[in-house]
Amino acid sequence: MKSIRNLVTVTLLTTGAVMTAAAGLSIASAQTTTATATAPTEPTGHHGWHHHRGPWHLLSKLGLSDAQKTQIKSIMTAAKPEMQSLHQQMRANMQKLEQTAPSDANYSTIASQVSQTHGSLSAQMLTQQANVRAQIFKVLTPAQQTQLATLKAQMAARWQSRQAAAGTPSTAVAQ
Repeated sequence: MKSIRNLVTVTLLTTGAVMTAAAGLSIASAQTTTATATAPTEPTGHHGWHHHRGPWHLLSKLGLSDAQKTQIKSIMTAAKPEMQSLHQQMRANMQKLEQTAPSDANYSTIASQVSQTHGSLSAQMLTQQANVRAQIFKVLTPAQQTQLATLKAQMAARWQSRQAAAGTPSTAVAQ
C-alpha cells in the first residue's frame, strides 16, 4: 500500500506543480511588468496534500479486501510509467523557460511555446489521473463508494474551516 501512496503523492504533487506553473506561465505570457503573488487555488506545500497523504489516503479507511488492494496496486503500477513520463516531459519543458533570461529577446515567444506545450502535457496528465481514479472507483463496492464520498466531504469541510479560521479565501477541494 505504501507504493500506492507514494505514486498518489507524486501524482498530486505533480498536479499542484502543474497548476502553479500554469499560473506562472499565464502571467509571463501576458508580459506582466509588475511582480504579483498568486495564492494557490488548492493546498500545496508543507501544509498541503502531501502533508496529509492526499485524498487517496482515504482508501485505507474503506476496509479494502486483499483482492481490492491488489487490484488498486496493479492499476497504480500500470499507470506509473505514463505518469512518470509526463512528469519528466513537464519538467523538461519548464526548464526551457527557467533557462531563458527574462531579458532575452525571444523570452515572450519561448514563454508562449512552453505555455502551450505545458497545457497539452497538463491535459494529458489530468486525463491519465482521471482514468486511474475511474478504474480505482470501479474496484470499490457501492457502500465503499458512498463512504469515500462522505469522507471526502468531511475532509473538504475541515479544510474550508481551517481556511476560514486562517482568514484565507476558501476554494472547493478537487476530487
